[in-house]
Order: sequence, then C-alpha cells, then structure tokens
Amino acid sequence: MELNTSLPKVLVIVGPTASGKSALALEVARHVPSEIISADSRQVYKLLTIGTAKPSLEDREIVKHHFVDEILPDQHFNAGDFGANGRVTIAEIVKRKKLPIVVGGTGLYVRSLVDGLFSGPGREGEIRDELEFRLESEGVDVLLEELRSVDPEAAERMLPSNHRRIIRALEVYYATGKPISQHHGEHKKQQYFDAQFVGLEWERKVLYDRINSRVDLMIAEGLLDEVRGLMSRGYDDWYQSLQTVGYKEAFAFLRKEISYDRMVELMKQNTRRFAKRQLTWFRRDERIRWFEIKAEVEILRIAEQVLILLE
Repeated sequence: MELNTSLPKVLVIVGPTASGKSALALEVARHVPSEIISADSRQVYKLLTIGTAKPSLEDREIVKHHFVDEILPDQHFNAGDFGANGRVTIAEIVKRKKLPIVVGGTGLYVRSLVDGLFSGPGREGEIRDELEFRLESEGVDVLLEELRSVDPEAAERMLPSNHRRIIRALEVYYATGKPISQHHGEHKKQQYFDAQFVGLEWERKVLYDRINSRVDLMIAEGLLDEVRGLMSRGYDDWYQSLQTVGYKEAFAFLRKEISYDRMVELMKQNTRRFAKRQLTWFRRDERIRWFEIKAEVEILRIAEQVLILLE
C-alpha cells in the first residue's frame, strides 16, 4: 500500500509484552512533541495498574497518555470502540501539532485503529444463545477446540479466557459459513494515516527472562494487594477485563485454589505464551520494521533510528 503523505503521520510501536515499547515511545517523545495512545486492552481500566504495567504517573505527566485509566473493570470496551475513539483522539492530537504515538501489544486494537475492522453480521440471537449455553454447560475448552477445527488461524490468536471472542468467531462462522479470519483477510484496509510501524525484537530466551523478572517485580510491587482491593470492591475474574494473565492466577491463589508457587509459575508460563501469540500476530504484518535489541540501553540507539524514519 502506497502511503498518502497528506494523511496524518502516526508512529506505531508494537511488540510482545516486556519488550520495552513504552520506554521507546517516551524516548521518542523527548525529541518530538508527542502524545501517546495506549493500544493495550487492559490499561484502559482503572484499578488495574500493577498487573497491566501501566505507565507511571510521572511518565504520564511528562507525556500525555490516552486510553489509560478511563473506565471501570465492569464496563465494556472492545477493539471496535478503541478504533473509532482512537481515530478521533488522533485527529485532536494532530490539531495540537503533535505526533500521535500508538504503543501496545494488543494486535487487534492496533489493526482496528489503523486499518478498521470487519464488522461482520450483527448478533445472531439463536446462534449466540446456543453458544453461550454451551459455554456454561460444556466449558470454554470445548468451544475453543471447535473453533480450531473450523478456523485454526483465529483460534491460534485467542486465549481460552477470551470467551467473548471465541463465541463471536464461532457465531460469525455459523452465520456466514466462512471463518472470521477469512473475513478479516478479505476486509479492505482503510487508509486513515501515514503510519510508520516499528517493532522491538529480542532473542526469545532473553525476552522470556525479562518476562519472568517482570512477574517477580509485579508481585514485589504489590500485585496481590491490588487484587485484594479489587475483590473488596466486588470484582472477580468473571469480568472480561480480569480474565487476564496475572490477575486470573492471583484470584485463584487468593481463593485458595492454587498454591503461591503454582500461582507464580502459571503467571510466568501464561505470560510467555501470551508473548508468543503476540509475536505470531505481528509477524504477519509486513509493514513493521523490526529492530533487534539485546539490552534496555539500546532503546536510545533505536529511538535515534526511529526519529530518522519519521523525517
């Protein structure tokens, strides 16, 4: 796709969890007047701070962040909402003569914002009701396995905890006779922005070590206290916002369903699996220019190269 240079210029920084995306965005923003748009499906929720690795209050004072701490965990927010609202936000940032920097690892949110989404058929009442009944009676693993049989590409990108997306993918398949991944592939991308995509690429073992260290740090910083606070407000991992790596394991531990050691083990294991899914998603996007990185200090060097790309 040829870029239309009359369109607003946007920097999009992607990559797996714990890869240094936020640090890179902040470094770029030190040199170019910018505002950051968080393309993270969980940072938008209030009260979910440690487990979502939200930018600190200090960082948010230095650079304005959008879609961070905006709604409560029981409020609904999806990729379509993010795409529509995010495009309005970008227009406002551009009017302020600043660079919009989109930062995040939620691939569907990035796609919705930059390219638009296949909207699909509306809610198919009988099909949806049947799938939701089966979710309750048979469990999500059965539905996910069914999705694998009819749409392995979509199933590969979904976590078992994402009940809504699994049901929606099956609903679209049974309503249209085509996999939702095929619909997405046939969807004509919109050209809203002159977007420059960059990604951070770590050696797999080093990335996994960073993930393990991040989990340890989150626990040390008070993740369990954060989850206790959520429980005291009546929240639990039934809510979509809390069916999230880190939180669901903490809830299970606090309900005495698993041991502390098992909780930590599962947090690390599930986060590594999540990172692998993120990489699988982003690898399909040929627009991304990947920068190899071996240490956090290299963020400065990469930021310099990104600034050259933006010129």
